[in-house]
Amino acid sequence: MTNYFANLPMLMGSTEAGAAGGSGQMVTTFVTFGLVILIFYFLIIRPQNKKQKDAKKMIAALKKGDKVVSIGGINGTVVSVKEKTTVVKVDDNTKLEFSKSAISSVVSES
Repeated sequence: MTNYFANLPMLMGSTEAGAAGGSGQMVTTFVTFGLVILIFYFLIIRPQNKKQKDAKKMIAALKKGDKVVSIGGINGTVVSVKEKTTVVKVDDNTKLEFSKSAISSVVSES
């Protein structure tokens, strides 16, 4: 019977040991979570933001005479630039009006 009561505090768990272990696990969890957020930021979020910024800068710099490619793969030369659209000359007598956001890239500038 004495052995049972001697081991009773150990069986119930000491509050000092449990509290210290729990806070250590909590710190480890927060550090791991923080590292995951940093990895996502530097590998996914930051490059995507840079890509969007470069695309906005390219669209804002469109001017007459630029050779462009649309997101649909249509190649042409910019004839005029309006507020929200651009007119692209595709063939001798063919002109298409695109939304500025439909321009994928500028192949060469005038």
